[in-house]
Parts: sequence; structure tokens; C-alpha cells
Amino acid sequence: MNPVPTLGVAVVGLGIGEQHARAYRCQSACQLRVLCDHDQARAQALANTLGCGRAEVDFATILTDKAVDLVSIASYDDAHAAQTLAVLESGKHVFVEKPLCCSREELERLKQVCQRCPDLKLESNLVLRSAPLYRWLKAQIEAGLFGEIYAFDGDYLYGRLHKITQGWRKDVEHYSVMLGGGIHLIDLMLWLLGDRPRQVSALGNRLCSEGTAFRYCDFVSAQFQFASGAVGRITANFGCIHRHQHVLRVFGTAASFIYDDAGARLHLTRDPALKAAPVALDPLPASKGEL
Repeated sequence: MNPVPTLGVAVVGLGIGEQHARAYRCQSACQLRVLCDHDQARAQALANTLGCGRAEVDFATILTDKAVDLVSIASYDDAHAAQTLAVLESGKHVFVEKPLCCSREELERLKQVCQRCPDLKLESNLVLRSAPLYRWLKAQIEAGLFGEIYAFDGDYLYGRLHKITQGWRKDVEHYSVMLGGGIHLIDLMLWLLGDRPRQVSALGNRLCSEGTAFRYCDFVSAQFQFASGAVGRITANFGCIHRHQHVLRVFGTAASFIYDDAGARLHLTRDPALKAAPVALDPLPASKGEL
């Protein structure tokens, strides 16, 4: 049996990117080559801690580094599309934090590059797909346990107001809490339902961050109408008084699923005398970079 080839990896952006680097460090098929951040000291400190990787501040050097096969992009949201395009055009694979891009125009450009380079791999870090709970839920949906699904509700409760009023999110142009957080639940909804919406609408406000330097909606509620007739509702709630958590409800004609503060439960009857069955599976992946 031929050995699996080793991929040389560069990680760009060492905030959440540190978790990417640690995940790659544990993969025998990957060799961490470059740790890139605008803060040289941060990059060097992580390289020292992990015992591998060249600390770098210049993103452009990665594009010409022949030892790098895969680039993991975890920079600020508004830089994702341009950096992803540059990496793909240099002939390297990309694993990028969400959001993949911030506009339809960026998406069209990415699509064109991917069509020109079919051998290159592009993946976005939508980690809920790899959580044991949702892998189980998808299997139950596909097995027909829920009957016909008619409603899907998801709430992304960020609960970290200071990160949008004090951090980089207040400084970037057109920051979106839905693209920056709610997208996890949008992706989960599309993946679980196996369908695409034909109509979308949204409303939002910024009451929680009013009077701060954050200029955009800190709460957004989006509604989705699917071809099947199913209705979806996803909220991105960055200013809530709540711990960081997501809430999910799936309603079918034969069963209902709820995950919230009380854990995950499966409802199979309308009989008030019978309790829902608990589902003892983890709603989060083992690591940020597991996917």
C-alpha cells in the first residue's frame, strides 16, 4: 500500500488560526511549514510552542513557497475572498474560515477560479457538520424518522458583545453577524434538509450595541422558504445576555428534535404523559479544525 503523501501547510491569521495550526500539528499527513500573522511576535511564539513552522508576516511569500501545498486562512472576514483567490491561483489547496466571501461578486470570482482549477480543493470551516450530534441527526432524517420536515429553527447566541464593540469586527467594512456566525446554522440547515431555499428575507437591529463604535446590526433574523414547502428561521444574536451557544429545533410530521440549554431531545409523540428521549451526543466537534 502506497503511503499517504505529506501536505505542507501554511496557516494565515493566528487568532482562531492557532486552533487550525494545533489541529494540523496532530495530523501525520500534514507538515506545518508556515505560521503567518501581522504580529510577528505572535507568529514566532506559536512556532516556538509547537516546535515547527516558520514565523512569517508577509502573506505573499506563501504563494511562491514550493513547500506549501495547502493554506489554511483564518484572517479577518473581509480578507478571506482575496486571499483564497490568490492561493488558488498559485496552485495550492485552501481551507478557509467562514465566511468564504462577503459578496456575490467575490463568490462569482471564486467559482470561476475553481472551474479553471478542478484539481484544487476548497473547503470552508463549517464545523457543526462534524459534530456527533448532527451526524446522528442527519442519519435519522435520511432514514425517514422525521417524516416530512416542515420547519427548521436555529439561533446562534454569540453572547460576546465586547468582541464586536471593541475588536476588529467594528473596524472592517460591512461586517455581518450572519456571515460571521449565523452562517454555521444556515449551513447546518441546508446540509440537514438537503434542499436550497427559493425565497429569503431578513430583518435586523443594533439595539444591544447602540452608542458603541460598532456600526452594523448586532441581531439579524432571516427567514427561508424551501421548494419542499419547509420554512426555516435562523437568527444571529451577537449582543444577547447569554453564554455562547447555539439552539436548534427541527419539526417533522413524525418527530421533533430540540437542542438547547437542557440538552438534545427527540420527541416521538404528542402524548403529554410521555417524555422526550434524551440524545447524549456532543453538539460540537472535538476541535475547531476537525473538519
